[in-house]
Amino acid sequence: MNKNQEQENNKKQERSEEIEENLSSTSVEDKDDKKKVLKEKSLDEKLKETEEKLLRSLAEIENQRRRFEKEIKDAFEFGSFNFAKESLAILDNLTRAKEAIKSDEKLKVNKDLDKFLENITIIEKDLISIFERNRIKKIETQNKKFDPNFHQAMSELENEEKDPGTILHEIQAGYMLGERLLRPALVSVSKKKSSKGEENEGKKDEK
Repeated sequence: MNKNQEQENNKKQERSEEIEENLSSTSVEDKDDKKKVLKEKSLDEKLKETEEKLLRSLAEIENQRRRFEKEIKDAFEFGSFNFAKESLAILDNLTRAKEAIKSDEKLKVNKDLDKFLENITIIEKDLISIFERNRIKKIETQNKKFDPNFHQAMSELENEEKDPGTILHEIQAGYMLGERLLRPALVSVSKKKSSKGEENEGKKDEK
């Protein structure tokens, strides 16, 4: 082998070594790049997971806050509802006392009766005013149609002048606490006058 051939072989070998080095260095860089991409992806995924957990936690806290507020509101309304319902007994007793005094024959001759009734009426009005300030309002019944949501029928009376189902008399006043029924109004309701045929049929059915 001459010197020229030996030199050429050496050059070829050097070139191949350079190519190998380049290839190896490129593969290392590629590996590093891949590692970086994977690392970035994993960081993004972790950040996304953390954000989702945070949002879920915030939603749960908000739900708990709403539940807590509702429980407080319900407890307050329940307490005020019971207190208001029991307080109606005071107004009922005042009304009954006033009616009893008016119809008492012995008390009618008393000169101070009117003053006494006037004082009861003042107390009654003050109590109604307190109720109204606290959203307790009387249910209207005069010439109203019977509504089972607000009224309770205690009797039916034949009446040709009124449409069937019209409230004729209020036996006991009903009240609302805001939009909630405190107690229904006890009423008597009109009905059509039954014919003789219907009466006879009713008697037969009873037999």
